[in-house]
Amino acid sequence: MLLPGAGRTRAASSSTRVTCPHRIANEALRLIGELFTIEQQAKEMSVQDRLQLRQSQSQPIVTELRDKLPAWKQTLQPKHPVTGAKHPVTGAINYVLNQWKPLTVFLSDGAIAIHNNIAEQEMKRIALNRKNSLFVGNARGGETAAILSSFTSTCRRHGIDPQVYFTQLLTNLPTTPMSQFDKWLPDQWQPSMRGV
Repeated sequence: MLLPGAGRTRAASSSTRVTCPHRIANEALRLIGELFTIEQQAKEMSVQDRLQLRQSQSQPIVTELRDKLPAWKQTLQPKHPVTGAKHPVTGAINYVLNQWKPLTVFLSDGAIAIHNNIAEQEMKRIALNRKNSLFVGNARGGETAAILSSFTSTCRRHGIDPQVYFTQLLTNLPTTPMSQFDKWLPDQWQPSMRGV
């Protein structure tokens, strides 16, 4: 979450820096791991309860991490004695410091996830579908493909098998009054309607 690239640290050849990057990476990953442990506990909580838990337990960890980042950056700041290159973790620390507000917005809103894995997974699906989309035929076909992709993504996000959902939808939609169409949206689809 907060320190991208921290797991890919590498030791420099200088003997004074051999253990330092690993110590920093281990400490950063420990703190981030504690945050994700708290998030696991908060998974089934209401938005308000999750926010309270984050403010009481996650905020001190995030503050500790924020306080340590400048010192870690300073430790890694000296250039490599032979190549003159900066340590790669320094770039990751700079990124985190520059993006601190968006990276910690989860502390002010219980509805916001600590990570954006779901969005990244969906973007990957879109990128993989891009090549296939070259063959939709026309603009209307493209719109239809986008709608179907949105429905299948929503089904997956709600733990619904898209094939079961579409089978039920297409079987029942012709006899469903327009006033009840909203009940057939994947996020509104009732378990009793799933009946397959």
